[in-house]
Amino acid sequence: MADLRTLKVQYLEHLEIEKNRSPKTLENYGRYLDRFLNFAKIKNAEDLDDERIRQYRLHLNRLTDKNGKPLMKTTQNYHVIALRNFLKYLAKRGVKSVSAEKIELGRAEDRHVTFLEHTELDRLLNAPDGSGLNALRDRAMLRMLFSTGMRVSELCSMDRNKIDVKRGELSVLGKGRKIRLVFLSDDAKDYIAQYLTKRTDVDEALFIRIPKSGKFGKDSDLRLTPRSIQRIVQKYAIKAGIMGKHVSPHTLRHSYATDLLRNGADIRSVQAMLGHSSVTTTQIYTHVTDTQLREIHKKFHDKK
Repeated sequence: MADLRTLKVQYLEHLEIEKNRSPKTLENYGRYLDRFLNFAKIKNAEDLDDERIRQYRLHLNRLTDKNGKPLMKTTQNYHVIALRNFLKYLAKRGVKSVSAEKIELGRAEDRHVTFLEHTELDRLLNAPDGSGLNALRDRAMLRMLFSTGMRVSELCSMDRNKIDVKRGELSVLGKGRKIRLVFLSDDAKDYIAQYLTKRTDVDEALFIRIPKSGKFGKDSDLRLTPRSIQRIVQKYAIKAGIMGKHVSPHTLRHSYATDLLRNGADIRSVQAMLGHSSVTTTQIYTHVTDTQLREIHKKFHDKK
């Protein structure tokens, strides 16, 4: 008999070794599968059946957090995808269980994309002022986020020796451990150069926390975390007077994609620059950039 928890561990090892998945992916898959196993309360793969999976999906749909909010449909689908991929792995191993092909994803709700208009973007990018290292870092960070469309995790992992300011392009290791090329605007290059010139520490990270004393220790781990960068972006959004929008590093990524599409970039190119594995993901931006629909409405609606 095949023990499911042992098989789960072997599956995560398979993702790590054969599939070269990131530690974050392993963490997420482990958490999703643990939730299923804790619900199913079965030990052997052979005991899994369609009805138990149906009950699990009902359980996911009815789950709420501490504030009483249900799991988003997208999050529910992540759980189902993890289970489905686990079952595919079992089938390849010759372990009898439910066929993965019998499990369909639920229809996810349309994603709401928050992006900044040009006036809001200008105010945000120019919000850091002064000539201190903090201000130079923050100006460079905001410009780089908007110039490249990088995810906050990608920005955090960037080392300064990977930046060629003169060339204005760099390779990014993104989701699925896929490498893509991103590009720096002229002002991003200028601000990054100013920031790096003023740094006196030896830390390899591109963006670092700066001690209040201004003095750097030799062995300090100064790399900023995603949460630190989120707080910095939110601070400047408040300073820029951007109201009614939750502004985060991902908002700048959304703004980057929206700006490209509004200015005529084709969706396949935007897909490549964002590092999306499927163009379907990139299509969430098209509903906010479809000026043709507005023109049709203006031309044909409410004609006297």
